Amino acid sequence: MADIMKLQNGSDIRGIACEGIAGENVNLTEDAGNLIGGGFVRWLADKKGKKISELRIGIGHDSRITADSLFAAAAKGIVAAGAKVYDCGLVSTPSMFMTTVFEEFAFDGAIMITASHLPFNRNGYKFFDRDGGLEHDDITKVLETASGLAAADADLSSVEKVDSISVYCEFLQEKIRKSLNGDKNAENYDRPLTGLHIVVDTGNGAGGFFVEKVLNPLGADTTGSQFLEPDGHFPNHIPNPENKEAMEAIRQAVLKNKADLGIIFDTDVDRMSAVLPNGDEVNRDAIIAMMTAIVAEDYPGGTIVTDSVTSDRLTRFIEGIGMKHHRYMRGYKNVINESIRLNSEGVVSPLAIETSGHGALSENYFLDDGAYMAVKLLIALAKAAKENKALASFIENLEKGFEEREYRFRIQGEDFKSYGKEALNTFEERAKERGYHIAPNSYEGIRITFDTDEVKGWLLLRMSLHDPQMPLNIEGVREGDCDKLFDIVLELLDGYDRMAVPAR
Repeated sequence: MADIMKLQNGSDIRGIACEGIAGENVNLTEDAGNLIGGGFVRWLADKKGKKISELRIGIGHDSRITADSLFAAAAKGIVAAGAKVYDCGLVSTPSMFMTTVFEEFAFDGAIMITASHLPFNRNGYKFFDRDGGLEHDDITKVLETASGLAAADADLSSVEKVDSISVYCEFLQEKIRKSLNGDKNAENYDRPLTGLHIVVDTGNGAGGFFVEKVLNPLGADTTGSQFLEPDGHFPNHIPNPENKEAMEAIRQAVLKNKADLGIIFDTDVDRMSAVLPNGDEVNRDAIIAMMTAIVAEDYPGGTIVTDSVTSDRLTRFIEGIGMKHHRYMRGYKNVINESIRLNSEGVVSPLAIETSGHGALSENYFLDDGAYMAVKLLIALAKAAKENKALASFIENLEKGFEEREYRFRIQGEDFKSYGKEALNTFEERAKERGYHIAPNSYEGIRITFDTDEVKGWLLLRMSLHDPQMPLNIEGVREGDCDKLFDIVLELLDGYDRMAVPAR
């Protein structure tokens, strides 16, 4: 199993779990899953200072077609080592972390089988203990340990099924009830969402529970909700709030059903975006602005940590409501860990959130939880409705963006990292020579802002962490600005012929 180390994908494990796309060979096999389970239980025992036989581990999965086989594989590796396994079934990634928190379970560790929004033939493993998700170096240790093991068979009759998703949904329900009706004797305490029409699109992922076990019991009208049935082939659209077809699907559902709000989740429900009654999409910068406005009341002057590709108009919005904006490196774990670091140093940072829809709140274990973000949105919606206000009022001062684009310059040839670094240094030097405004404290890449009659907008050129390419993000304020920004980039990169220029 020499290639097992190649399954690491940052702070989790992902691979090709079944045939289905031409040219892609299966590398996340059942044997690999078995070894990974064995590697995790040994890593966990070492961290906890416990005997393996004392460990209790929960395993859940999303709707992917390889979930059952990869569950059995990991469970056998764990049971064979001597630990107890609990089968949580079809669940969300955040709910699996919560099984380490809830008193009903208090698992030593938890595993979620998912590959988020990737194609149907992919799958993977995410790992948690009470301290949160594993870090990059932890995953490396798990895989190093796994690579030294032999696949182990085990009788899974000792595996106990548990209904962890219902406990998690009760937790979400109580959050809404207490936030809207603090007094349990208040009128309509049990059904505080009565009168609100909420449409949900789960893209045939694992998020159908949010309608059945959260919204409906609280009195919401959920007619028009769509693609709630789990189907790992994802026949309707990719379950991804960043996907244009997915966002258009929920947008049309909101307009058709005249709903008060539309909510869309990714496959394993750690990300979400929304749609307002008029069809406006609340994603990317807008979802960050909305969540900032929601938490601003409780954390005035707080620092919002985002990824590096957020816009200048978002910064103006955040600062305009008295909060601070701290851009950091892309990658949801990077953003979350930076917010945790700030808090540890005494800087109040209530929210870490990416344009992808990954959002984590300090009040919720810094867990990137799409359902919890939706709960915060619903509470704000219900409170606004009581005051005859629209949810849109929270972000009415967010300037409209005209156009944004993302390109990827592929670096050809060997030693792409050193070549890309040299190109980026030259890019910065040439920008300084031309007097361009380079953003200070950029944690990745070079960000330049333009505000002249000739061109208005911003660009960010950076190195990919793993791949031989340089992503470029640009946003223009007016028609034609993006093309001008692209031309400026080509000018600053002149002579670097190993960088393939992407089509416009």
